[in-house]
Amino acid sequence: MSPRGRRPGGEDTRGAIVEAARAEFSRGGYDATSLRAVARRAGVDPALVHHYFAGKPALFAEVVGAPADPSALLGAILEGPREELGRSLARAFLQLWDSPEGRTRFEMVFRSTASHEESASLLREFLAKEVFGRIVAAVGDPSAPQERQRLRAGLAASQMVGLAVMRFILRLSWVAEASVDDIVDEVGPVLQGYLVR
Repeated sequence: MSPRGRRPGGEDTRGAIVEAARAEFSRGGYDATSLRAVARRAGVDPALVHHYFAGKPALFAEVVGAPADPSALLGAILEGPREELGRSLARAFLQLWDSPEGRTRFEMVFRSTASHEESASLLREFLAKEVFGRIVAAVGDPSAPQERQRLRAGLAASQMVGLAVMRFILRLSWVAEASVDDIVDEVGPVLQGYLVR
């Protein structure tokens, strides 16, 4: 006879939460997915989801295979000097993915989003809400039209994704072999121009 009630904590519980989150994100998208719905699908108490994951961004990062919670890294960047935001963002992005494991994970995420609209939609929602949306809200020009701020954020995102594709997927030697410091020196001011006015 199988036990009744909610599943207790443990390694298999963490895995069940991740699988439930993958199903919920796929079903409803990033914005519509709640941690309560994930807990319900996994058969656990919502507090157990919070025990394993700091919040929805951290859970999503786990589902897509990010080596760290990008939302947490962004918090540290936004607390730093405003005039260094572009450079800090470029450095954090490269440090997040610029390891053998990180490159493998980026390749997996990229190939998944390139071949599955569902995956691409999830990543778009996450980047818009938890990454570039937060940057615009924190440092964007409040007098600029919202459409213009979103365009700048989207262009910054395209700069980052394009950089990652050239460095990790296409491996163009000029970019793939450049040092992190050299890339930060070149890309940081571009991101700063897009995001901080």
